[in-house]
Amino acid sequence: MKTVLFYKHGAPDVLKTEERPLSEPGTGEVRIQMKTVALNHLDIWVRQGIPGVPLPMIPGSDGAGVVDKTGEGAHRFKKGDAVIHVPLRVPDDDPLQARDMENLSPDFKIPGEQVPGTFREYMCVPERYLLPKPGTLNWEQAAALPLASLTAYHMLLRKVTINAGETVLIYGASSGVGSAGIQIAKARGARVITTAGSAEKEHLALALGADHVIRYDREPIGKTVKALTRGKGVDVVFEHTGAQTWPESLRSLKKGGAIVTCGATTGYDVRIDLRALFIKHQRIIGSTMGTLGDMHAVCALAEAGKLTPPVGKVFDGLDATAEAHRWLENGRQLGKVVIRVV
Repeated sequence: MKTVLFYKHGAPDVLKTEERPLSEPGTGEVRIQMKTVALNHLDIWVRQGIPGVPLPMIPGSDGAGVVDKTGEGAHRFKKGDAVIHVPLRVPDDDPLQARDMENLSPDFKIPGEQVPGTFREYMCVPERYLLPKPGTLNWEQAAALPLASLTAYHMLLRKVTINAGETVLIYGASSGVGSAGIQIAKARGARVITTAGSAEKEHLALALGADHVIRYDREPIGKTVKALTRGKGVDVVFEHTGAQTWPESLRSLKKGGAIVTCGATTGYDVRIDLRALFIKHQRIIGSTMGTLGDMHAVCALAEAGKLTPPVGKVFDGLDATAEAHRWLENGRQLGKVVIRVV
């Protein structure tokens, strides 16, 4: 079977496509034939050299496909079922799993980073990490759903609880996590202010349901947020950009509000004035990924037509993986980048 992997960190040309033996599903496992896989910025960082990545590594966290074969003790799916891959792993006996808190486990792993990922023609997966593909999504959208939507859901519904009538500032409307955040917040009845750096990204944000789009190439974020909220600020800042926008995030937050962050794409070294933090009763909350329970909720939103990942670019064949990495790395995407495996 065709498999993408890299033996060393570096530029996209370290990604190789090789023929590997077809694996047999073990006890409790299901073998899926991958139809589509999707890229995340995590794939770029892993390829470039996140510490602790075991080499060689098969990249990719996201994917969707059809059941090809079931192992002993796997009974939830049958051959031909359409499924999506849930991008998390914890040991079977991890006590946090029973509490729907497995992303807090010291043994929590993400496929494509700590364990082999999705960029291959066939993949054996413990059946609990597969869910039925929502019928509302095509194969490209199904591959684009899991990691970004899971992350956004956990931020907005588990780390904070965004409610109807509240206002949230969501950075990066055209990003995977940003586009998911907009739709999840709107499904909760919240008012969404988001950011975009071009007319095309602004149009996408409005199509996703955003109430107001701040063109950060034309107007200051914090000042505009204050004007839109009559000087109060937002209840929640949904943050994944880091250092470059951090001062604007603090400036945009209301008294008693919360910043929830899952990334630092523009840098991780930020400054905080503790006086403002405690005087205004504000919170800064970190978040990584989500739980299997969250993923069930994400799929339910998709099935209800309330969450559809925008797909911006589709490549054909695993041999195009390096090209897809370059496309994402150069900031060309308007929505998710997906590869059709078959």
